[in-house]
Amino acid sequence: MSFPVQPAGQQTVRQHNLALVLAELRRSPGSRAHLAQRTGLTKATVASLVDSLVAQGILDEAEPASSGPGRPARALALDPSGPIGLGIEINVDYLAAGVVDLTGRLRGHRHLPADNRSWPVAKIYAEAVAMAQELLADIGQPLLGVGVAVPAAVNGAGEVVRAPNLPRLAGQRPAEQLAAALSVDDVLVENEANLGALARLWAAPAAGRDFVYVSGEIGVGAGVVVDGRLFRGVHGFAGELGHVVIERNGPPCGCGGRGCLEQYAGQDVLVRTAGQPDLAGLEAAVHRADRRALHAVEQAGAALGVGLSSLLNVLDLPMVVLGGLYSRLFEAITPALTSELSTRVLSSRQASGQVRRSSLGIDAAVRGAAGLIVDRALTEPDRLLAAAAPIDRVSASSGS
Repeated sequence: MSFPVQPAGQQTVRQHNLALVLAELRRSPGSRAHLAQRTGLTKATVASLVDSLVAQGILDEAEPASSGPGRPARALALDPSGPIGLGIEINVDYLAAGVVDLTGRLRGHRHLPADNRSWPVAKIYAEAVAMAQELLADIGQPLLGVGVAVPAAVNGAGEVVRAPNLPRLAGQRPAEQLAAALSVDDVLVENEANLGALARLWAAPAAGRDFVYVSGEIGVGAGVVVDGRLFRGVHGFAGELGHVVIERNGPPCGCGGRGCLEQYAGQDVLVRTAGQPDLAGLEAAVHRADRRALHAVEQAGAALGVGLSSLLNVLDLPMVVLGGLYSRLFEAITPALTSELSTRVLSSRQASGQVRRSSLGIDAAVRGAAGLIVDRALTEPDRLLAAAAPIDRVSASSGS
């Protein structure tokens, strides 16, 4: 997430100044006077910008709070009833949709079990759109755009380049299909682990700006965050942790390789090794301390530790955040994982490899997808203003 750092002069930079004010209000609410101090803008400029944002339902202004002599201050904050971002997740065995408001709060969520490995792509899109439309109708607020999370490598043009666990998506451009179906112009597509990492960063910015977020589903992905920014690599394919090789002559993988981490720590392998019919059965077996299930999870944790140690040794990051399946099995999988990290990660004596559990659960990728849209709108206010409620343009045009 990036914020403007200096006020700019002259009226041609109104959008810059709007972004500056919005960035400060993302950090914390404040009065007009406080915003002028924090941004370096004049009080008159701040007042003009704020008045138009309040009129358009982007900012909410609290009742005056008297704190002594003089005119009482009115605190301003981003309005949760303003424009929203929609997130859609297309994963291997489910579809999900969620809405995030300008404050970053998840306002609604839908989850649908789905066999996307066998469904035609047209059906996947149709089910996702129907779920999203139902959610949007319930919320009833202006839509900024749509973020789409997929378990795949996505290039800069929004094309799914590789999807070993969902090959029907390979070569697809989900943004084009969903934009037409939902009648929206702004649709962004990103890897689901990357979006889970962003969601975690935005939800807990004080918890750390350098970490690897590990998404455990049918596949295993990683979102790498360095200095508060998502690291995507040159082509956007960074973080393919599931295809790190941990055994050269291991079992074949859907990516075409052999011995990939996914074949030792992915959901399908875990459930099968534990002798359970599905994920719910695995969780129940672990909860009742079933020996076979616990052994399966322990082996997966050790394999995950081997794969992660290579990543941490290359990137020198201090923290691992476990999401998805791994967050649900956190207590059972962590001992074997941390044991491997402590012996294999070269910087472990400097506290590298600290393992934490994601608090976002199954909503992480959807939160990140919707949040991606909100984040872009707040840093590019013209997008935000276009989606907001109309106001009297004559009065608004007089501002700086």
